[in-house]
Amino acid sequence: MNDNDTKRLSRLTAILTQLQTKRLLTATNLAEKFNVSIRTIYRDIRALEQAGVPIITEDGKGYSLMEGYKIPPVMFSESQANALILAEQLVLKNKDTSFIKDYIEAIDKIKAVLRPSEKDKANLLADRTRFEQNLNRERNSSNISQLQQALTNFYLVKIDYTNEQGKTTSRIVEPFALISTTENWLLIAWCRLRKEFRYFRLDRITRMQVITEKFEQHKMTLQEYFDKFH
Repeated sequence: MNDNDTKRLSRLTAILTQLQTKRLLTATNLAEKFNVSIRTIYRDIRALEQAGVPIITEDGKGYSLMEGYKIPPVMFSESQANALILAEQLVLKNKDTSFIKDYIEAIDKIKAVLRPSEKDKANLLADRTRFEQNLNRERNSSNISQLQQALTNFYLVKIDYTNEQGKTTSRIVEPFALISTTENWLLIAWCRLRKEFRYFRLDRITRMQVITEKFEQHKMTLQEYFDKFH
């Protein structure tokens, strides 16, 4: 997700929040609020409509939500809620403080409609994720979403991991946190093979399987982990 994608996601979220809190919004007012063109607002409204949001267009007046419509708790799956938390970490790297404030307020309102169990998981994931932006990063991973769910549900994960020397070993790990450095995504996990916390580069995980067997939650925050082990 690049910076433009992050800004658009935050804007769509904020527009939806605005539609829920005000009876009528004009494209001009929205364009001024988010410092974009009116044409961009038209595209954003169409995107929300395509996502199933019942927006009513009143010619010459503006936009409103169908009466009685609210974001239901089931609107976001666990994976979607996790994606929003990750996006929040991206936004926090933006240098525009007003932009950060608007997005955090929007995310807080989204969290408010999550089911209690999903809200707890979202807050845990936010605490266990760190992101350092690098626009030139070439390496990537397709494992983040699965690892997020394993982390928040305390599921064991079986991985085949290749180290710097090219040696591959199979391990069962207890996911603790996800960190994006300037070069790679890293998983911090308790390794049952080595019996200690280890860092695993996601691009070196050649195979991964989430096991439904649960492990006991590690009772510390990410900052407490850093204080203890660094």
